[in-house]
Amino acid sequence: MLPILFLLALSGCSTQAAEYQLMFDNPEIFSPCLDGLPGSIDFTEAFDLDNMIFDEDEEGIHISGNLTTKWDLPGTERISARFRIMQFDRGSWQPTLLNQHLPDICSMMWDTKSTWYKHWFQNVVNREEIPKNCLSTKGTVWVYKPFIMSLRLGNVGNPNLRGRYKVVYSLEAFDENNERRPTSVCFEMRGVVEKMQY
Repeated sequence: MLPILFLLALSGCSTQAAEYQLMFDNPEIFSPCLDGLPGSIDFTEAFDLDNMIFDEDEEGIHISGNLTTKWDLPGTERISARFRIMQFDRGSWQPTLLNQHLPDICSMMWDTKSTWYKHWFQNVVNREEIPKNCLSTKGTVWVYKPFIMSLRLGNVGNPNLRGRYKVVYSLEAFDENNERRPTSVCFEMRGVVEKMQY
């Protein structure tokens, strides 16, 4: 769900002063998963983006507007969030060492120390209106103040960073008995990482 996670994960490799830029394939940023779990839906099936604006330029992605949750689950659900970064190599997508799993994303969503908050959720202006089961309560409107998500990666020391990458996100819901719900959300963000030339 968060393009910034891709940038943060890549910048975790930093040891030298090289700078890279990610250029998204899809102007809407989110693409359906190529290999999602059975029963998974994509981002646009889980969230209505009709009132969300994504404009990419040399500064980054200008984001504003609001999105509305369409995913509908009982309020007792726990939502697990995962992302993994893959590189296109020799004709297929290969896993990298960069991934993250949050067993309960809603429990840390408003934690001001969390990466998710600092780069995405702090931009929600109506947080007091977000129900406790934040990501899966149908009809929830997320209003965002305008912000810019930078696509530049500084101080990256991996010389093999160039090429095609994708971030695969999945959101899975678990009931009060810790049983996985049959419907999950899966989406990808694909793009090309290029070394900046000065």
